[in-house]
Amino acid sequence: MPAIHSLRPNVTREEAIEKFRGGVAGLLHRLGAGALRSVAEVYLPFQLYEVEIVNGPRRERSWLALDAVNGSLDLYRFERPPVGADLVAVETRNRPPAALGEDRASALLEHKLRRQVFQAGFFRVRGLRFQAERIPLDLHVPYWIGFYAAGSGIRLRVLDAVRRRFEGAKVRTLVEAWLAT
Repeated sequence: MPAIHSLRPNVTREEAIEKFRGGVAGLLHRLGAGALRSVAEVYLPFQLYEVEIVNGPRRERSWLALDAVNGSLDLYRFERPPVGADLVAVETRNRPPAALGEDRASALLEHKLRRQVFQAGFFRVRGLRFQAERIPLDLHVPYWIGFYAAGSGIRLRVLDAVRRRFEGAKVRTLVEAWLAT
């Protein structure tokens, strides 16, 4: 099994278990979803882009990653491209395949960028242009998945292992679809 490049996680397995079980939110989740039964790591593939947004006289440069499974997740933003100490090599089967083609990825990236700019202020848009260059990096983002017993079924909760925060329905739906295949 070939190794992948993953962002360095900021949450250990023990910390993830504590987050899944802890606090008022954990108690409320256990009441609705049942007891925590298992925790697993999953690595979602992303495509990294260096992006320049030109809006009138303003130029903004950033590094954004688009999920390479189906492009449904929010963009992952970086201050600079991840290098060396930001990455770890991981050998795992817990990763959905990258199924998003280049043309579709480019179209989704532009759509998401346009949406971000318009949400920041539609009336401030002047001669909007995007330039995106794909950075050839096999990039994965680590997540912790909490499996909860819910009657005769299983419910999931997803924790971003880099940003240390719980994710919503988009990531959960993507993981559930992958697990169901």
